[in-house]
Amino acid sequence: MVRNLERRTLLSDAAVSVLAQQGSRGLTHRAIDLEAKVPKGTASNYFASRDDIIDAILVRIGERLSPDPDIHAALAARTPGIDLFTDYLKDIVYRLTAESDVMIALFELRLEATRRPHVADALASWRRNGLAADVEFNTSMGLPGDASDITLFHYAIDGLVFDRLTVPLDDSADVDALVETLARRILGG
Repeated sequence: MVRNLERRTLLSDAAVSVLAQQGSRGLTHRAIDLEAKVPKGTASNYFASRDDIIDAILVRIGERLSPDPDIHAALAARTPGIDLFTDYLKDIVYRLTAESDVMIALFELRLEATRRPHVADALASWRRNGLAADVEFNTSMGLPGDASDITLFHYAIDGLVFDRLTVPLDDSADVDALVETLARRILGG
């Protein structure tokens, strides 16, 4: 079968959906075929193994969570400071919660990483690269906060997003207000 990028993306998106909806045990080639509405055996032509599926999911999650260039261009035109940092953080939280299947799949991978070394290795590398990119971005934009602050934000935002996508502690909580409070407390503003 001739491999093409559109089909691979379709299958990767289907794999993300299957993982989010059925959990790790439901993530099979056949389930991906069904979700993508492609002929039986298509997913196995693109992903020879479960590890290949996991790798493709991580690539696709990164693509789907990428920032909107127009939003980032508007933010980049502003003066660096806590207010700008907070708005970048709000954009991150918006993207993470707007793509609920993506984030639920990512949380599923984190659980699967406790049982499968390949998933642990792939996910650890993916997450560490993401953190390093965030620290580099923060530094290059002249935003407040050092590497340890950015790490704290990762921990806090992971928890906030997990709460929002599962069983919220407080349904009425204003997420933007929570992000503003978090930013000011960690950065001291």
